[in-house]
Amino acid sequence: MGVAAIKTAIEHWGYVAPVLAIPTNDAEYDALVEALDAVLDAGGADETHPLALLADRMGELVARYEDDTLPLIPSTGIDALKYLMETHGLGQADLPEVGSQGVMSELLSGKRELNVRQIKALTGRFCVPAQVFMPS
Repeated sequence: MGVAAIKTAIEHWGYVAPVLAIPTNDAEYDALVEALDAVLDAGGADETHPLALLADRMGELVARYEDDTLPLIPSTGIDALKYLMETHGLGQADLPEVGSQGVMSELLSGKRELNVRQIKALTGRFCVPAQVFMPS
């Protein structure tokens, strides 16, 4: 890379720098994802294209933000139920189709496992596949 190329990069750095920084909020993340899409569309998806390195770096920044801010995928059916209850603002008494508050307490504490009827009720309530609640 010659001096002229460096000077050009410096002149345009104000436009480039934002797409090389870790997003700190959802708006910056959305802007980065949009910019990454544009870079990929401009040829960055081809590993031999000069934009491929930029696309890789931007992809790493997107992944890092997602790892740091998005919730982990629940690992058990009960974890999924807890997550769905939390995101929907539901308490134990808000799912009578699953069982009484006592049954819900036993499920959430791990003293009881979900049965087929309860899984069917939950899949209907939350519009998710039954596998979400089934043991792995």
